[in-house]
Amino acid sequence: MTDLLYSAEEDLLRSAVRDLLTDHCDTAAVLARTETDTPHDLTVWKSLAEGMGLAGLLVPEERGGQGASHREAAVVLEELGRAVAPVPYLTSAVVATEALLACDDSAEPLTRLASGRAVGALTVGLHHAPGAAFTAVRHEHGTLHGAVTAVADATAAEVLLVPADDGGLYAVDAADATVTPQVSLDLTRPVATVTLRAAPGRRVGAAEPAVRRALRAGAGLLAAEQLGVAEWSLTETVRHLKERKQFNRPVGGFQALKHRLAQLWLEVVQLRAASRAAADALATGHDTDVAVAVAQAYAAPVAVRAAEEALQLHGGIGMTWEHPVHLYLKRAKADSIAYGTAGAHREHVAALVDLPAP
Repeated sequence: MTDLLYSAEEDLLRSAVRDLLTDHCDTAAVLARTETDTPHDLTVWKSLAEGMGLAGLLVPEERGGQGASHREAAVVLEELGRAVAPVPYLTSAVVATEALLACDDSAEPLTRLASGRAVGALTVGLHHAPGAAFTAVRHEHGTLHGAVTAVADATAAEVLLVPADDGGLYAVDAADATVTPQVSLDLTRPVATVTLRAAPGRRVGAAEPAVRRALRAGAGLLAAEQLGVAEWSLTETVRHLKERKQFNRPVGGFQALKHRLAQLWLEVVQLRAASRAAADALATGHDTDVAVAVAQAYAAPVAVRAAEEALQLHGGIGMTWEHPVHLYLKRAKADSIAYGTAGAHREHVAALVDLPAP
């Protein structure tokens, strides 16, 4: 029987990550950074990746990593979601790392990513679901040509993993590519267009299985980040409604609001179960496709609704730029189409369990 409870080690990991983010990645700092041309907080990233060794959680010890599992990575992502931390953990330590783990000739870039010395990005649009067709650039005379849009965290990457039309996955130095920022709804996870013009690349493996594995892990662990967003939204809304008074009584004492919060609490608890099941399935390899698709089918609408409720129930202050709730709503909305929409994952679940559409 699968144990979805957090272990003592996972609780300690959560505490350490939360302490670091509380000290160095508070909401005021995140808000201030969104006003600049450098949305990524690379100082916090260095503390997480190098200082705590979290960039290599999914990498076996014999390949230079920590030898942990997706369960521990999910705990980290819950805390990063709770802080809307502008760091490339999901894209580098999960998606790019998983792509390299599927490759035979990936020792050098994998070691760099696992140590935190480099940030990696898989040049596949953030909106692509696991198993969906993706853009492959042209491989010609040993160089790569083409452009890929909506690549998450590409502006922070030193290593680009590029699928090519010859079926290979190539490691490309980001300095050999042109990375052009795009307008992003989520100010804490920017996207960009990656353009390659006769860029040199080293083939590290086959593209299709690497991309499929990477996007599946990204989708499954994205649910943990969405859980963090939803939990922050619920916790902060409850706190605000306890403190805010109307007619000389706490606003949270009104029955209609109690019902809304109780329903939201149930949905967040169910999201936690779905997220933990996906992380455990990725770690054990048991019913992974079903668990990931179920988690993503449920996570996106719950995270969005939690953030929308937080915005609405904070009243006028929730509508201001100075309050961080808009960051959580934008993260939730952007996450709702990342690695496939909830509808796409529902269709995938139906196909996996042979459930015909009505």
